[in-house]
Amino acid sequence: MFRNRTDAALQLAERLEKYKDKNVVVLAIPKGGIPLGMIIAKALNAPLDVALSKKIGHPYNKEYAIGAVSLENVVLTNDHGVAKSYITEETERIRKKLQSRFEMYHQNRAPISLKGKTIIIVDDGIATGNTIKVTAQLVQNQHPQKTIVAVPVAPRGAIQNLQDSKYIDEVICLITPHNFHAVGQFYSEFEQVSEEAATTLLEQAGR
Repeated sequence: MFRNRTDAALQLAERLEKYKDKNVVVLAIPKGGIPLGMIIAKALNAPLDVALSKKIGHPYNKEYAIGAVSLENVVLTNDHGVAKSYITEETERIRKKLQSRFEMYHQNRAPISLKGKTIIIVDDGIATGNTIKVTAQLVQNQHPQKTIVAVPVAPRGAIQNLQDSKYIDEVICLITPHNFHAVGQFYSEFEQVSEEAATTLLEQAGR
């Protein structure tokens, strides 16, 4: 168990200490990954930016991911029996939301270049790994030197899924419990992160 996102971030930062003062960019998954990303970026003396991607939920169970979308990529993993028209409509709807977030998060600064750098993708936990997977694929388009995924908690199957990805060089996860139902069950405090709070944290990191 983690007390809160701060506790999880500090523990992750310890595991990532070898990357301190290196050519690193911390890339947080909004919105829950941003509080962790800020703490880790500060600990590593690295800049912080956001990765804009979002899962596609199954038409009959939105929490069950059948893939994920970024502004440039779509990754489908469990879409058997799902109509292509649904996937097309969801992709368009999600991309509009991602574009809105992009404009919100980058209104006062340009996205950080990832070329030739070690990228550490951070979230507060992983359920399936689909969102992280499409994020890593998007990152690869910018030709980083190395891509690392760092999370406090995830089921073993999701970690294996990420380790099998050709877009990810290293996966760091603090705990991989057998009895995994949701990320929040491993935090004593797990409040929602608002868009306003996420934007404020990014502005503070930018300074």
